[in-house]
Amino acid sequence: MDSHGQYEQRVVWAVVGTDIGPLLLAATREGLVNVVFHATDAVRDSALERLASRLGTEPVEDPGSPLLAEAIRQVEAYFAGERRAFDLPLDWSLISGFPREVLRELASGVPFGQVAGYGDLAERVGQPGAAQAVGAAMGANPLPVVVPCHRVVESGGGIGGFGGGLETKRRLLALEGVLPEPLF
Repeated sequence: MDSHGQYEQRVVWAVVGTDIGPLLLAATREGLVNVVFHATDAVRDSALERLASRLGTEPVEDPGSPLLAEAIRQVEAYFAGERRAFDLPLDWSLISGFPREVLRELASGVPFGQVAGYGDLAERVGQPGAAQAVGAAMGANPLPVVVPCHRVVESGGGIGGFGGGLETKRRLLALEGVLPEPLF
């Protein structure tokens, strides 16, 4: 794409403070493209570098951009217990193939306060037996919290892995009433 053309990609970002630490939110014209946990300066900077190389443009800090402002409002309402679902346009360009299929099914099919097993999600996208691939897709989720990979757990009752760390996963599940509030 010609960087002077009308199709120039614009990526905006902001960091929002939450109960699970700072989250980096990044958006394109298409929609929210990335959510990054534990967005301290170092994590934020490396996430922005990764985005610049993947999307071919330097992300710009702009919490006032309409899409980001709305995303921040919805994330804050979610953590305040006032919102159970996100209603935001999503840009899926950071993920493709089977992982994208699984994440889209997760986003539309596993509501607030419910959980699904890795194998269950594999079956829902017509790939029974692909539970491990589902686990890998959850680990590659570019939109955690908004695309709720924290709601995917092991069928035997184990909490499963989580890119944001198990403590973060526990806190998100507690917020949704799936797990008791952690004691400490």
